[in-house]
Amino acid sequence: MDEPTRDAAPPLLTPLSQPPPSPAPQPAGHVEVDDSKVRACYANFCRVTGTPEELVIDFGLNPQPVGVPTQPIVVTQRIVTNLYTAKRLVQVLQMTVQRHEATFGVLETDVQSAPSAGKPRRRRPGRPPRRSASGSVHSQPRRRNQ
Repeated sequence: MDEPTRDAAPPLLTPLSQPPPSPAPQPAGHVEVDDSKVRACYANFCRVTGTPEELVIDFGLNPQPVGVPTQPIVVTQRIVTNLYTAKRLVQVLQMTVQRHEATFGVLETDVQSAPSAGKPRRRRPGRPPRRSASGSVHSQPRRRNQ
């Protein structure tokens, strides 16, 4: 008696069967991000420390941003990351600041020399920023002595 063996695996595809549906292809380089649990906070203080393997970045609020603070700065957020991610972060932050300065003018980080006590200079709309001989962008035209 010839009986079919029950342990034999069925064929994967038969002429009447359909191949299993494939997952929807995602564009190359597309990363899906779920930001439903994000908590935003403002920081005007940053401290960076680290080890040979990782970087520790603390963020907080300095209640006295000009001069030496008279009370402790409370650190409210800390990011610990590896140095490869830190390097990519530096690159994307640099690119973002360059785009901002190309549109709105140079950001002065020295509060002592910043115009209007730390307020950024604004260029007039519709007027492109001028570049100095060194290639840096200036937000206001140079005034001539009269």
